[in-house]
Amino acid sequence: MDINTDLKLNNGIDIPVLGLGTYKSHPGTETVNAVRYALDTGYRHIDTAALYANEKDVGLAIRQGGIAREKIFITTKVWNSAQGYNNTLKAFDESLKKLNTDYIDLYLIHWPVPESRNETWKALEKLYSDGKAKSIGISNYTINHIEELLKSCGIVPSVNQVELSPFLQQPKLMEYCKEKGIVVEAYSPLTRGKKFKDKRLLGIAEKYSKSPAQIMIRWALQYDTVVLPKSAHPERIKENADVFDFEISPEDMEYIKTFDENFRIAWDPSGIE
Repeated sequence: MDINTDLKLNNGIDIPVLGLGTYKSHPGTETVNAVRYALDTGYRHIDTAALYANEKDVGLAIRQGGIAREKIFITTKVWNSAQGYNNTLKAFDESLKKLNTDYIDLYLIHWPVPESRNETWKALEKLYSDGKAKSIGISNYTINHIEELLKSCGIVPSVNQVELSPFLQQPKLMEYCKEKGIVVEAYSPLTRGKKFKDKRLLGIAEKYSKSPAQIMIRWALQYDTVVLPKSAHPERIKENADVFDFEISPEDMEYIKTFDENFRIAWDPSGIE
């Protein structure tokens, strides 16, 4: 496994296992510089969303980077206020324009809005069939939400992007998605730094001569997820990619299982019907 390693989605598309998250990367220079540095470091997967208000900057950085478009995997998402069939098609076109690209590699429903999510999925299926989105998926979906979707969908989602870290492992959701052929993406895999001082994590980090962040990212990779650490700082972007020269032992992976405490730093979708 290295920074160029891909996972194959259920539609045959390859997705890089390491991506740059851009949530709360400020629009403008901060986002442009972060994406540029990530591309220079070897990242080929950039995750954004309409909500983040930085799609234009992501697109600009990619164009400035001089790397062929087909070698870069771009994900964006439709936000809650733009859901519904026609609204989603319009929102997709707006994202496409801001990113200044001909297609999106992965388009996601950002949240399972009860009154509109199924119509939104139908719009994603059209975008996929039209070739505008190479893959389509969901985000923040629980098992119940996925079961509902699978009863009516024509295309099984390729991805479910959820909050995941050693402190929020969601094993039942992981197993369910695996059974259905849905790749899980881990957002906020570093708990926004809130668990960096956990003594158990620090002990593992010391053992492998790595930082707590590197242990958390490597854990997510060995947990068979696509991992999306966010940073706008060059040294951290580089550090977050320096996770392919070691492997957490099976014994330590078992030990890290005991870290799971349902610790969330984002919203909890389990209360959404």
